[in-house]
Amino acid sequence: METVADNVIVVPNIEPRLKHPTIFARFDELEGGETLFIHNDHDPKPVYYQLLGERGDIFTWEYLEQGPVWWKIKITKRKPGEGSETLGELATKDLRKAQVFKKYGLDFCCGGKKTVKEACLEKGIDVTIVEQELQQSDKMQATFHALPYNDWGIDFLADYVVNTHHAYVRKNLPEIRKYAHKVKEVHGQSHPELHKVYELVEAIHTELTEHMHKEETIVFPYIKQIVQAKNNGTPLPKESFGSVNNPIKEMITEHEEVGNNLAEIHAITKGYTLPNDACASYGLLYRMLAEFEEDIHLHIHLENNIMFPKAIDMENSIA
Repeated sequence: METVADNVIVVPNIEPRLKHPTIFARFDELEGGETLFIHNDHDPKPVYYQLLGERGDIFTWEYLEQGPVWWKIKITKRKPGEGSETLGELATKDLRKAQVFKKYGLDFCCGGKKTVKEACLEKGIDVTIVEQELQQSDKMQATFHALPYNDWGIDFLADYVVNTHHAYVRKNLPEIRKYAHKVKEVHGQSHPELHKVYELVEAIHTELTEHMHKEETIVFPYIKQIVQAKNNGTPLPKESFGSVNNPIKEMITEHEEVGNNLAEIHAITKGYTLPNDACASYGLLYRMLAEFEEDIHLHIHLENNIMFPKAIDMENSIA
């Protein structure tokens, strides 16, 4: 087998001290969009991290084969100006990828502006494993019917959020508050973390009550006015807050506060793991919290990563 043939490098055939320099030299010769394949007799993950450290986030790394005899990797150099997609962008295009992010605790809603590499670095997670699972998710059939959120008009999406997610919060959060208080009173002495859970649930209630009111009375009505102005070819109405970007920044900050509080609940309950002495109410509280967290993540994703960016772009196209 040849050591270097076209765009394939067979690493074991290269003298040890020249292995990495050969790969780097061949990578540097690539034009944007071109691909290099490396074949090795063990996982060449150290090459990934060295390449990332010395060349930056300018390539994709895909495992084509993973042993036991050969590890075959496809490395593609990004085209100039082509950056890594963010967690939010990836989840917007394909909610199957959101399932991967959830598995590893990567926040694609409030933290949706980070790239996969940035988010994994912050969490201390092996990015090659996450990227591999993201690639595999492309080949898997979705286990749920994902609605085409990204295809909807943002005025319709605003109504959907109010009628589905805001309604969910108003229906379920009072029950969660009730059970958080009840379980704290009964089990708080033996499980002191329940006092903090109750405190955080109350904070989330306060935050979301005011937050949803502002969205429904200020932000969403103005987004609908933007759509109407765009469709009718008329000027935008003047608002005291100026550009829609200003209240959107405030909404995103409030999303982060709610997201951080939910993340803390998730952490102190060890992912809603019940203790051995948990009663039925304890179990119900944790199930409701887990479901609530799931709904809030999608709720915030729809706003932060789909509705709000489109509203800003549409307003700019009119101004």
